[in-house]
Amino acid sequence: MNNLLIGFFRLIRAPNLVFIIVTQVLFYFLIVIPAHQQHDNEPPHLNTASFFLLVGASVLIAAAGYIINDYFDLNIDRVNKPDQLVIGQWVSRRWAMVWHFLLSGMGLMMTAYVSAETKNGLLLLANGATVILLWVYSTTYKKKILSGNVIISLLTAWVVGVIFVADTEWRYNGLLPIRKKSMVDLYTAAVFYAGFAFLVSMIREIVKDLEDQEGDRRYGCTTVPIAWGVFTTKVIVAVLLAVLTILLVLVCLYSLISGWFAIPIYGFLLMLIPVFKVGNRLKSAQTASDFGALSRSIKFIMLWGILSMVLYNYYLV
Repeated sequence: MNNLLIGFFRLIRAPNLVFIIVTQVLFYFLIVIPAHQQHDNEPPHLNTASFFLLVGASVLIAAAGYIINDYFDLNIDRVNKPDQLVIGQWVSRRWAMVWHFLLSGMGLMMTAYVSAETKNGLLLLANGATVILLWVYSTTYKKKILSGNVIISLLTAWVVGVIFVADTEWRYNGLLPIRKKSMVDLYTAAVFYAGFAFLVSMIREIVKDLEDQEGDRRYGCTTVPIAWGVFTTKVIVAVLLAVLTILLVLVCLYSLISGWFAIPIYGFLLMLIPVFKVGNRLKSAQTASDFGALSRSIKFIMLWGILSMVLYNYYLV
């Protein structure tokens, strides 16, 4: 029983699910609620109970996505990560599929309840599309050049976006938002953090393709390094890192001019320096372990970026 539980939590990537929870909790309590209190002098449209149900739905849908990804990646993972296999060793393929449908169904039911509570049909439609995208990503698009990277990066951005969409009051069955004073701040924050999540996720997904190219090549995948070569892939990652650097520098400069001195210090020490280190190590990276270490470093950049919501709350809300 203990081995089964350990295998299950490894299968659903429990640390990644905690990251989703932290992201959504920070965005809701440090940005959404204060923005409504400051501008509208009223509670958010998405109440606390519905918010936690939505967090649960996000976690369940993401967990189901990790399961179906491992289910269809079993042969590739036998080559790339033989010591990390869960399906076939800890959890049977049949039970993996059962858990995928069960968790997806529970996530969609929770979404349906929140969608009804907030009178927001767009929410259920979007999370339903998320479940479908996770399936087609695992079966088809993960093996195709760039399309899989873009899908995962969009879904990473949706972790933030779903809270904004759920909190927004819509008219005409979700076609147009009802404009409130708080919407400007919330939209700005959502675009900023969702955009940051998309860009960093895109960088990490391409680096992971570099890490996994041996197994991907053996089973006919056409990822970026396989289609265009390692050198070209490194150039693409370097360009994306440069874009990220420019955006971070602009945020730091704007914060400095505005007198928000903690933000540039935070950004420089915990984000810009790590980005420079990733870029420097990218040049000499050759082995799967080299690219795996880079992927973990990029994940920490994402973490520090999300935790910056504390400073956003302090200065801007």
